[in-house]
Amino acid sequence: MLRVYVPATVPMLRALVEEREILPIGGTAFAVTPALREAYASGDDEELAEVAMLEAARASLRLLAAEREAIIEDIEDGEPAAARPSGGPVYRRAVIAADVAGAKLRPDLDDAVVKLAGPIGYARIASIHVDLAEAEPEVAKAVDVIDAADLGDADAEFVLGDAEDHQLAWYAAQELPFLLELL
Repeated sequence: MLRVYVPATVPMLRALVEEREILPIGGTAFAVTPALREAYASGDDEELAEVAMLEAARASLRLLAAEREAIIEDIEDGEPAAARPSGGPVYRRAVIAADVAGAKLRPDLDDAVVKLAGPIGYARIASIHVDLAEAEPEVAKAVDVIDAADLGDADAEFVLGDAEDHQLAWYAAQELPFLLELL
């Protein structure tokens, strides 16, 4: 078994509760891989797991950007707001920690990237990590600049750092339905 960190959004968490499983976008997750260990001269398993989770949280920003674009397209296509459950994205990064078998290492994509063979059942979920409400303004700004930060824009990286200064809150898998009721 390998502990993986799956980037998610609030709608993805809602689907997880409803369907009792999740298939990560593109099968992509992040983990403490041999390539990640090699990239860091020092750091114990806990510190490396934090790095993998941070990579998943950054990927969550990209998912939020895609979610926002889909909402904008719906509005432009004349879809009524009532057809969208939230009316807009919930600007909170989300990461699902799960224990899986059969993950394929993908160091060609990044040191921590793994590809999963299939969906993750609810029973395999170890914990859920989600931003608290006070992170939303910084996360929204980070969504605006994630691509620029990836391309090396120093100002965008600074904005991204403001969002990453917020720690993701930890929730047990059985707490997820109650958390979602509060959002």
